Amino acid sequence: MFIGDYKIHSIQAGLFKLDGGSMFGVVPKVLWNRTNPADDTNRIEMCTRVLLLESKDKKILIDTGIGYKMSEKLNKIYGVDYSEFTLEKGLAKLNITPDEITDVIFTHLHFDHAGGAVHFNEDRIPALTFKNALHVVQGKHLDWALNPSDRDKASFFPVNYQPVIDAKQLKIVNDEYKFDDYITLLPVNGHTRSMQMVKVSDEKETLIYLADLIPMASHIPLPYIMGYDLFPLVTLEEKRKYLKEIYVNNYTVFFEHDPYVEAGKISQYEDAYFLKDKFNI
Repeated sequence: MFIGDYKIHSIQAGLFKLDGGSMFGVVPKVLWNRTNPADDTNRIEMCTRVLLLESKDKKILIDTGIGYKMSEKLNKIYGVDYSEFTLEKGLAKLNITPDEITDVIFTHLHFDHAGGAVHFNEDRIPALTFKNALHVVQGKHLDWALNPSDRDKASFFPVNYQPVIDAKQLKIVNDEYKFDDYITLLPVNGHTRSMQMVKVSDEKETLIYLADLIPMASHIPLPYIMGYDLFPLVTLEEKRKYLKEIYVNNYTVFFEHDPYVEAGKISQYEDAYFLKDKFNI
């Protein structure tokens, strides 16, 4: 896919698992288990899928996956699996090295989105994975990540972003932000404070990187809202707003966490939205 100056690449950065009940909130298991079958510990298959936007002058990465810094215990709890997919392998297939990345756009700083931005070097010291990149985050979200609530502090690991702050390679933006002629950052507040979706658009095509507003295709129905969301009623209204815009304008949507569906188009029947077409970027 090409939009504006950018060639768009999808990169599968790893697999992991989360509790199915937490992923679907109030929706009964008998419903969500049809599309996302649970294992014997009630976990469902998920992935960390990122986007690379490549132009003549820029190589922009949207989110970075989990990375490799978590303890063996946490990796086991979350079923982290790098046997087939890693961010580094995905970049290498495109003949791109981490040092060539010019920008990293964080949708938010939860461990499964920001963990790959920092690694432990051979001396076990945190180091920037993309040492030449400017990292971009919403200011209100950074404030929240530095002072999370008891409810969601387990999702924030300061080692994933404090080194970026210390290196003075974190750019703070506020509210809806025009990154360049083709990229717009759209803050939403249901999942966590000031998460930002990424809209890439020209006069012919628009793609929206939905992040955790709609993490998987099975979350398209309005009531399918994660138990992880801090403000589920806000999520509901944000989904209603953006699904209408996506449908009316025939945008392409990109699913960060869906191991089965990478991207697609959304349609509507009466008051319900559903996935009309699915495809790879």
